Amino acid sequence: MDSTDIQRFNRLYRDCRSWFIRLAETYVEDSCTAEDIVMDSLAYYWENRHLLQHEDHLPAYVLAVIKSKCINHLQRKRTREEAESCLHQRAERELSRRIATMEACNPEKLFADEVQQLIDETLSSLSVQSRDIFIRSKYGNQTNRDIADALKLSVKSVEYHMTKTLKRLRAVLKDYLPLLSCFILMRNLLPFDGLLSIR
Repeated sequence: MDSTDIQRFNRLYRDCRSWFIRLAETYVEDSCTAEDIVMDSLAYYWENRHLLQHEDHLPAYVLAVIKSKCINHLQRKRTREEAESCLHQRAERELSRRIATMEACNPEKLFADEVQQLIDETLSSLSVQSRDIFIRSKYGNQTNRDIADALKLSVKSVEYHMTKTLKRLRAVLKDYLPLLSCFILMRNLLPFDGLLSIR
């Protein structure tokens, strides 16, 4: 290692470092980043000093390296910010979509539809007579006596079929009963749509 090179580098570092940093800071607008760029540029000069043909142009050479590194830094920053902006916009769109979906959703209707589907499937699995008796009782509002007379059965037989059907339905809907009670309570206390305005 030539002592002349070391002296030349020390002189460049001593005389120009502060000025280089101030100049770099005008580009990147951050003192720490500017200092890092200047130190990298000086290190780059030292590693490539043997390629220089004119020693008098050292400050101009280092300045050109600093400018190039500042531009690279700003380009990377712009690319990163554009990517972050794109991700932010995508996240905003997804959030807006989810909010719109939730606002359009009526959980009470979804719940009722699901319960009704389970009831229909359960009734379909019953015998024809048990299904007929249940429908006459719950949908036709017929009494056990009326059903018994219409189907030429005893009242006890009608009660047996109703008990069997209700037991089957309770087993199928056991996970839904607490939530159903909650919906009924909320409907009595507050219109369901009003929940959306609560903060």
